Amino acid sequence: MRSVLAVILTLWALPSFAVECREAEYDGAGYTVCEVDATEELRLFLSGPEGDVLGTFGAIDKVLATDNQRLVFATNAGMYHEDRSPVGLYREDGDEAQGVIASAGPGNFGMLPNGVFCIREDRLAVIETGRFQTLDAAECPSATQSGPMLVIDGELHPRFLPDSTSRYIRNGVGVSEDGATAWFVMSDVPVTFHEFGSVFRDDLKVPQALYFDGNISRLYAPDIGRNDLGLRMGPIVGVVAPMVDD
Repeated sequence: MRSVLAVILTLWALPSFAVECREAEYDGAGYTVCEVDATEELRLFLSGPEGDVLGTFGAIDKVLATDNQRLVFATNAGMYHEDRSPVGLYREDGDEAQGVIASAGPGNFGMLPNGVFCIREDRLAVIETGRFQTLDAAECPSATQSGPMLVIDGELHPRFLPDSTSRYIRNGVGVSEDGATAWFVMSDVPVTFHEFGSVFRDDLKVPQALYFDGNISRLYAPDIGRNDLGLRMGPIVGVVAPMVDD
């Protein structure tokens, strides 16, 4: 019998911000689940003021500090090439660094259908790439493309196999039907696509969910003691808040 997501260690909430992270268990595997309200300042990050790829949570925090802001949550948000440039669509505040890639291809990104995580002013969305291409750019000013889709209209991606032996640390995002809430999930242990997608479909019960990446996945959630280190990343998504006076 599959277990439901259960809080097993820490539950926290920033006093003034609708961001909540918790350590949870599903079907015997550990996950970290971060819930973000669409009214928060959720942003995408790729390059700094000089055009250099930021690539780390610390570099983003330094840029934000110049505007008296800080990062309160972040994770990697899409696949990237060796130079950290996005593999698929990347659009930040209306500026597009890379266009949509709609064709099938090698690797997880090309396992169609893939999709786009879209950030609007007060509503979030995960949109299958074909559907996304029917939208006007103004409908999605900030967007990052990745793949494969984990959940499509309440169903797992058709190529996910229950008996798969391919296991990796994985992270992704799912969004509520009304677009008011996003759940960013990272596995604490290597899991299959089928196992990972099932968390979104069966327990979070989101209609659409998108895979971000595997072994390179990292999380910044300082209030539960997470500030994962490693090589520089490409696209990053994070919640921004005002600096707190001591």
